[in-house]
This record gives sequence, structure tokens and C-alpha cells, in this order.
Amino acid sequence: MAGGEQAVGVTEGILRRQAARESAARTYARALPIVPVRARGLTIEGADGRRYLDCLSGAGTLALGHNHPVVLEAIRDVLDSGAPLHSLDLATPVKDAFVTELLSTLPPGLAGRARVQFCGPAGTDAVEAALKLVRTATGRTGILAFTGAYHGMTTGAQEVSGHAADLPGHGSRVTRLPYPHSYRCPFGVGGEAGAQLAARWAESVLDDPKSGVPHPAGLILEPVQGEGGVIPAPDTWMRRVREITAARSIPLIADEVQTGVGRTGAFWAVEHSGITPDVMVLSKAIGGSLPLAVVVYRDDLDLWQPGAHAGTFRGNQLAMAAGTATLAYVRRHGLAERAATLGSRMLSRLRRLGEEFSCVGDVRGRGLMIGMEMVEAEAEAADFAAGGVVASDLVEADVFGDTPGVGGLAAEDIRDVRPASARRPRPASPRLAAAVQRECLHRGLIVELGGRHASVVRLLPPLTITDEQATAILDRLADAVAAAARTAPTAQERDQYREQRGAHSPQPG
Repeated sequence: MAGGEQAVGVTEGILRRQAARESAARTYARALPIVPVRARGLTIEGADGRRYLDCLSGAGTLALGHNHPVVLEAIRDVLDSGAPLHSLDLATPVKDAFVTELLSTLPPGLAGRARVQFCGPAGTDAVEAALKLVRTATGRTGILAFTGAYHGMTTGAQEVSGHAADLPGHGSRVTRLPYPHSYRCPFGVGGEAGAQLAARWAESVLDDPKSGVPHPAGLILEPVQGEGGVIPAPDTWMRRVREITAARSIPLIADEVQTGVGRTGAFWAVEHSGITPDVMVLSKAIGGSLPLAVVVYRDDLDLWQPGAHAGTFRGNQLAMAAGTATLAYVRRHGLAERAATLGSRMLSRLRRLGEEFSCVGDVRGRGLMIGMEMVEAEAEAADFAAGGVVASDLVEADVFGDTPGVGGLAAEDIRDVRPASARRPRPASPRLAAAVQRECLHRGLIVELGGRHASVVRLLPPLTITDEQATAILDRLADAVAAAARTAPTAQERDQYREQRGAHSPQPG
């Protein structure tokens, strides 16, 4: 058997055994049937010898890409030192260095009075800890969360995520608020108007004694919704939410698990709006590719009793060393600023691609957190049925208000208001997005899917990519979109696909 055929046989055998032995809950392995054996920077090599440009990056974990030299050196230093690899929550020089570096990166309003809680190994563990923290500190139980959110897979984290309705007894202590979304605005107006209406909705829920929502223990949000479809929160909305929560003594929890460590063009995504949250949930990139999760919070919330929250694997010395090296490298080399510049160029080119192909409904993102929503290239008029609103409807319903500084918005502030049916985006196309992902893989490019209907093609490349690598990524993606567009399904095929999928979209693994 030739070497190439033997390598393919090894790959197929491993994939076959995985399918036979691993859980049906596996996700990435289904869409990405590769067997990585070597990796460096942006590139992964499979057991079959094929090379791929990895724009999944461990779901955003690999800020410096695979096996960056500074990360490997930090890990080797710990291994060679004879230091314990597992230390529970005992103080160690490695942990001390990590906390010092972490605090130096935080927004100034939080860094000066921060406390750090090491949790279990994953971001969902940190979310659970943050929810417990604010409930303990306030004595209240309810949580405000947002539509489209994704905070993890443990029970509490799922309750504050957008797919909580899939859970038995879901969300009993959680109230969901609308997240601003310019492309698919829940109010049908989009832009700044939609964002202000979303803030006004939150105020109404909190201040209306008959809203049915008791005073909450906290509000949790993502500065950019990742799994929800790469939806950046407008800075003005973020500032307004901060004002609303501060005025009502509601701790604001920023979930920076995926947006942190330079990903969005600022070291932490909350910096774009200039706000200081009360609590920050951190994981993924802070461990430098190894499992690490922490909650950073304001010291006056530190009302836990000893042992109130713990976790066996909260003393991972290798992860802390790798994390320290990653945080320092991103800071010293200005990689957040680099992500802002390069991300802007990549978004511009993808938007030109959207002008060329009608099946690209929207291109959005921040820094190197980029999404491209695929839509049906052709749709029947019924697909654009009423369901939006127009400015006159909003004025008659008195949802705009006329009080400056309280989230009010006058009808004349909305420009170019047309009937909602004329502006409503075409239906999302998960089948076309999956086709783009497959075509990308054929061309040696790994991308992820996300969004409400798994219709958003997501790019999360390492912050270290070069201009040439960015061009290669976009070239392969453009070719994949063109190929997928040529094989777009017919209306009958779309209907059959929707029936097969049912009402639920797959959730991230």
C-alpha cells in the first residue's frame, strides 16, 4: 500500500472508531472529519498528510495559534523546575505571576479593587461561579440574560443561554431580554434605534412593578455574542446597560470567555465602550491553550465563606504558566491593536464578497471575531411575511418615549423607515452555511458555524496571523462561497431540509 493510501486508511480507521466509541453529543468531529497530528501557528496537519489553515483556533482558545514558542517555553520551564503540576488553591510562584499579569491587563476601574476566584477548567464553570457569587452577595436569586446568548453547557450556564427552552424546567430564575441585532432586529428597526429600544425594554422590565420580574441578583452579557452569530453589542447600548444596572445596584457580569485577550481589537471587549463591569468571566485564551477559568470581581462582592466555591483542578500550574506567557505576549506585541487593524481589512473584503453573492446576507464582527451569515438567495414572498414594525407603530404604542437621558427615542430619530416587510432579511440558510464549511474544508480551511440557525460562517484565526495568511484565508473562503452558491438547493430541497432539521438547531459542543 502506498504511503498516501496508508495514511488515509489510518485516518479513516481512527474516525470510524471514534464514531463507534464516543458520545453522540460530539459536534466538531462531525463537520470536521480530520485527525490532527501536528500543528504550528495557523496550520494543522492531519494524519493523512493534508494541511489546513485553522480558523477555529480551539473555539477561540488559541490566541497565539498552535504551539507558539513562548507558550512551549513556559510549559517546559515548569516541567524542568520540578514544581508541582497540581496544587489545588495553594499559593505558588507560578500562580502569583499569572495573577499579577492578569490584573495588569484589566480595565483600571476593576484592576485596583479586584478579587480573583479560580474555578474548574472550563468557561462554563466560571459562569456558574459568577452566578453563585452575585446571588451570595445580593441575597437575590433572579438573573437577567439575553436572547441569543451562549454561556456554557452546565445547568446554570445553560439557563442563562439562549437555548434554555430546550432544557427541562428551564430558566425558572432567569429573565431574558432582547439583545440588539442590527441585521435581524427584534424590533424591526435595526441600528442605533434598535439598540435604544432594547435598553428601554430592560428599563421597563426592571421598573414596572407588574412586570413579574423581581429585582435580580445580576445581569450577564457577552460584549460580542459568539455562538449567537457574531453579534457585536453597540458601544452606546453597553454604556446604557451599565448605567441601568449601576443605578439599581445590579451587578453586571461580562462574559469575556471568547472575546478576551485581544480577540476583538481591545484586550477586553468591554474596553470598546469604556465600561467597567462588576464581574468578568474569563477562560479560553487566558490558559494559553490549556484548561483555565477564573472569575474576576469587585472586592465588595467578596462575601463568600471559605469553601463556598471550589474545584479540584483550579491549580493547573502548566495552564497558569502558559497563560502568563500568552497574556504578556499579546500585551507587549500589541496584538489587540493588530487584530483591530487586520480584522477591519478582512471585514471590508468579506463585505465586497457579500455584494457579489446574494446568498451572503450579512458580514459582521469585531477584530478577529468575524461572522458571515448565509441566507436563501431566492425566497418566496411569504418568507418576508409581516412580523416587523414601523416607526408609526412604535410611536402609537409609546415605546419610544420622550424623556432625554432615560433611553427615550423620538420617531424622527429613525431615518429611512420603510415597511418592515420590505427590509426584513431573507431567511437564514443553515444548509448553505454547511455547504460553505464543507467547501472550505476541501480547500484546506477550517471554519466554524454558529448563529440562531447555524447559518453563520465564523472565523476565529490566531491573533498572530500575517497579512499573507489573512489573504489566503479570504481567498479560500471566497472560492468556497462561490462553489456553494453554484450548488444552492432548490425551494423543494430547502423545505425538505427544514423538515429533517426540525425546530432545533445544533448547539456547540
